Amino acid sequence: MCGIAGYSHIRRPQEHADLERSLASIAHRGPDQQGVFHSGSLSMGARRLRVIDIECGDQPFSSFDGDLTLVFNGEIFNHCELRAELESAGYTFRSHCDTEVVLHAFRHWGNAAFKRLRGMFAAALWIRSERRLVLARDRMGIKPLYYCQQDGEIYFGSEMKCILAHPVIDRRLCLDGLNCYLSLNYVPGPFTMIEGIFKLMPGHLLEWRSGNAEIQSYLPPHITEAPPNSLDEAAEELDGLMRQSVTEQLVSDAPLGLWLSGGLDSSTILHYASQVSAKPLETFSITFNGRSFNDGDYIHQVSRNYGSKHTELDLNGDCDLVGAIQDISYHADEPNADAGAVPIWFLSKMTRQHVTVSLSGEGADELFAGYLTHKADRYAAAARRVPAWMRKAALACAMRLPVSDDKIGFEYKLKRFLEGTLLSPEYAHIFWNGTFSEREKESLYHYASPQPLAGIVAGMNSGRGLERFLRFDQSYYLPDDILSKVDRMSMAHAVEVRPPFLDPRIVDFAARLPQRFKLRGSTSKLVLRHLMRDKLPNSVLTRPKIGLDIPIHDWFRGPLCGFLLDTLSEDAVNETGVFAWPAVEQIIGKHLRREANYGYHLWGLVTLLTWMKRWNVLAPDADQQSEQCEVFPYEMASSL
Repeated sequence: MCGIAGYSHIRRPQEHADLERSLASIAHRGPDQQGVFHSGSLSMGARRLRVIDIECGDQPFSSFDGDLTLVFNGEIFNHCELRAELESAGYTFRSHCDTEVVLHAFRHWGNAAFKRLRGMFAAALWIRSERRLVLARDRMGIKPLYYCQQDGEIYFGSEMKCILAHPVIDRRLCLDGLNCYLSLNYVPGPFTMIEGIFKLMPGHLLEWRSGNAEIQSYLPPHITEAPPNSLDEAAEELDGLMRQSVTEQLVSDAPLGLWLSGGLDSSTILHYASQVSAKPLETFSITFNGRSFNDGDYIHQVSRNYGSKHTELDLNGDCDLVGAIQDISYHADEPNADAGAVPIWFLSKMTRQHVTVSLSGEGADELFAGYLTHKADRYAAAARRVPAWMRKAALACAMRLPVSDDKIGFEYKLKRFLEGTLLSPEYAHIFWNGTFSEREKESLYHYASPQPLAGIVAGMNSGRGLERFLRFDQSYYLPDDILSKVDRMSMAHAVEVRPPFLDPRIVDFAARLPQRFKLRGSTSKLVLRHLMRDKLPNSVLTRPKIGLDIPIHDWFRGPLCGFLLDTLSEDAVNETGVFAWPAVEQIIGKHLRREANYGYHLWGLVTLLTWMKRWNVLAPDADQQSEQCEVFPYEMASSL
C-alpha cells in the first residue's frame, strides 16, 4: 500500500522541489520508503507502506529497458496467477511483489491489463517512447486518484493535497461540488470541492499525451449470466466466493487483523477468516458504552465465538474529539460530512498500534441492499398512494414530536421518511441519507442550483426498482463517502484496509441476483443472512443495523457545543462568501433549543468550514460565479 504523486513539465520548468512537497504531503500513506522518477517531460514518485515482499518491492518500478515506469498504490490479490501467466509468456521477475506484476501485465496486455486485476489500486504508468501517461483506478473506487489539467500540464496523486502542494494550483471552491455536498454529505465524482481538480472515476483510465487527455472505462461490456435458481443455490455460490476472497486477502507479509462491529458483515468476514487462519485473529472495535446504540455485547459475543484476540476503545466525550476533528480536516482532503469519520479515525489509530493490515466489511450493504434507505424506497412507493395532503398533515404532526438524543431516533427517521415521500423516488433516496433539500439550500447557499445534483441523480432514471438505487449507491455513495472515509482515516495512520466483499467476483454475483434475494419484506441482505444462518449467533443475524458514527445530535448540545459555535460564528460563516448567516443561525438555534435535530446538517457545515480554514480555500471568483464546473461525461453504470 502506498501513496503516489506526479506532474508533467512540458511547458513549465521542472522543479524537483514540487515533487518532494507532493510526496511529503502523503508521507503518512507510506512511511517505509520513498522513491522518485524524473524524465524530461514527467516526474512522479511513491511513498510505500511495506505489506507484500517487504525487501524487494520498493518503487518506482521500471522495465528492464527503462521504457516503462510505474508508481502504484494498492494490492492485487490475484498477482500470483497473473505472474504465472506472464512467466509462461516469457517475462522474468526480480521480485515477488504485486507492483512488478502490474508493470509486466501492462507491457503484455496494454490498457486491457486493468480489467484482469483483482484488487484495489490506483496506478500511474509513464511510457517514455510514446511520451504517454496512463492513470487507472480500481473498479469499485477502493483506492483514490485525483488529477488536474492546467496550462497544458497534468498533476495527479493519491490525495488532493498532492496537487495542492504545487504553488501554481489555485484553491477555490467548486460551486457545483459544494452544491452536491450540501445535499449528499459527500462530493460525488468526478467533482471535488476544489475548482479544476477532479477524481478519476472507478473503473476508468486516463491517457494523457502532450497536454491532451482522454478518459474511458476499461471494463468489458456487461455480460448477463443466468441468476441462481433458488436462495439455497445463491447462498452456496456466495459461500465459495467468500472463501476465495477472504483467503486471498489474508495474504500479507505484515501483521494483519480485522475490524469487528458485531454486525452481520464484519462477523461474516471473521467467520471465513477464522476458517483459514492458522492462529487466532486480532480484532478491533469502537464501543459507545452506556448508549442505546452500543455494539459491545454483539462484538464480545462474536469475538468469543471465534476466539479472537480483541482490542477495543470506548468513544465518549472525554476523548480528544476536537483534536481529532482538526486532524481529520487535514487528512480527509475534502470535507466528508459522514460523522463515521471520527470513530474510524480512533479505530485506525488503535489498530496501528497492533497491526498494519485489517480486513473490514465495507461493500455488503451496497451490494445486497443493507441500508434502511433501501427499505424506505420500498415503503415510500406504498406511501405515495396516499394523497399528498394527508402525507403533509402527517409530517406536520410528526414535527411536534420531541427530539431524541439517539444517533438516529424514531422521530428523526419518521420526519425524514415523510418528507421524502413528498419528493420523487430518486431525490427521496438521496434525501434519506443526506441533509439539505433543494428548498433548504435556497435560503442557505448563495449559489444554490438544482443542476449539479440533477446530473448525478439522472443516472437513477434507468433500471428497475431496487437495482437503480443500488447502482447509484455503488457508483457514488460507496466510493465517494464510505470508501473515501475509510481510506483517508486508515491511511492517516498507515493502516491498509481490505474489503473482501468488493472482490469483483462477488460484485458480479450480486449484480446477477434477483431483487427478492436481497430485500424481502423487512429483511435486508437476505442471501447473506441465509448463508450465515447456521454460522453466526441468531442475535447477530436478527439485530437492527446501527452503523458506526457518533451521536452528533447529542454531542453538539454537549461536549462539542463550544466547538460548533466557534466554528460556525457569524464572522466565519460570512467569510466563506457562499452562505447566508441568518439561515445558519436559525439552524443552530433550532438545534440547541431542541426544536429539531440538525446535528448532521451542522456537522456538514462544521466539517466544511474547518477544512476551508485548514487548507486556505478561497471563495469563488467572479468568473466562477457565472460558470459551472466542467466535468468529463460519466455513465453511472459503466463502473459496475
